[in-house]
Amino acid sequence: MAHPLLHIANDKNLMESLAEEYGTPLYVYSAQRISENIQRFNNALQLSFNKYHLCYAVKANNNPNLVSYMKSQLPLLGGDCSSPGELCVVKQAGMSGEECIYSGNYESAEDLQSALSSNAWINLDDITSFDRLKRIGLPKRLSFRINPGFGKGTFSQVVTGGKDAKFGVPKEKIVEAYRTAAAEGIARFGLHCMTGSGVLEKAYFENMFNALLAAAREIEAAIQCSLEFISVGGGFGIPYKNEEPSLNIEKVMENLSTIFYQQYPDRAQAPSFWCEPGKFLVGDAGILLTKVTGLKEGYRNFIGLDAGMETLMRPGLYGAYHRIYKVGDVDAEHSQVVDITGRICENTDRLAVDRPFPKVGEGDLVGIMDVGAYGYAMAHQFNTRPRPAEVLLHENHSELIRKRETIEDIFQNCNV
Repeated sequence: MAHPLLHIANDKNLMESLAEEYGTPLYVYSAQRISENIQRFNNALQLSFNKYHLCYAVKANNNPNLVSYMKSQLPLLGGDCSSPGELCVVKQAGMSGEECIYSGNYESAEDLQSALSSNAWINLDDITSFDRLKRIGLPKRLSFRINPGFGKGTFSQVVTGGKDAKFGVPKEKIVEAYRTAAAEGIARFGLHCMTGSGVLEKAYFENMFNALLAAAREIEAAIQCSLEFISVGGGFGIPYKNEEPSLNIEKVMENLSTIFYQQYPDRAQAPSFWCEPGKFLVGDAGILLTKVTGLKEGYRNFIGLDAGMETLMRPGLYGAYHRIYKVGDVDAEHSQVVDITGRICENTDRLAVDRPFPKVGEGDLVGIMDVGAYGYAMAHQFNTRPRPAEVLLHENHSELIRKRETIEDIFQNCNV
């Protein structure tokens, strides 16, 4: 399917003006696309569930200005946080702790204290996490993250459920975790599960949800207490290639609600249904605008950019595929096969390998698509390269939401 931001990548005047004003490389986000994604996901939940809560997974993109904009588009939006820093982001964005969930793993005492002080719903990754939390103080409400023994993801590295995953309480131990918490006086509970990332098959969510609800009923029977919410976490994918289908989120939620209300036929008394998407809300709303810095014909043919693995880590980390276009000519003939690389002193610094691509020259602009999630959030400073700026593109203007880092910024905490 054609990319929803293809018209932006094809707007040469717009992209050249952004490059001139803000420099490259530059993360450009479409406010309109973010709003569309949020409204679509929320509407799908609203149509299928009596009670629900939507939390944005801050790890996908942690810019407070962006999160604040999302909150303005859906005032009931909460945050899914996994670190004290992400708790800071949602607070800056105007979210209260009660609207948020904190899902850490292998948490330090400082992590747990931050979560407890924020008044977010604490979602624990293990029984030992509860032991550490108990030494600090216990909240009135709690949930555990279950590992159902299976998972799925675009890459093996992002599968967060199953026997190789580092996350979650094994399903065989989940009842014990809730019994332990109940015995210590916890009276309000939820149940959380996230088993992967980037999933595009709706049947997978149904299989996972069946397993989750079976565990929910077992837990409720063991502790003689109804769960306040049941969460499927994230995992909702986006297409990164033209031939990939988009996820029919409306049908996914419709099917999950059928399963849900078979288990909980009294809709008024049923738990609330929670979701914590990240990629689905912001992934396809971002373009990395970058400039050609060099061309090389060697054993392989290379297009060098001013963005590399330090700017966009996913291709180097996972071998992830991103659609890449010549700005202003997205339908240009692919007349060569190249590797597209940055300026980093690592041979893994490839944003694309063996990619059919149009002829370009030094100074031409290139747009890398689907970078709204895990783009800037995973950017780093290797080779002492400062991180890029971020811009939010509204209908009639652009807004600088993060200044470009300088070399001096990198060393500001060094006393030389």
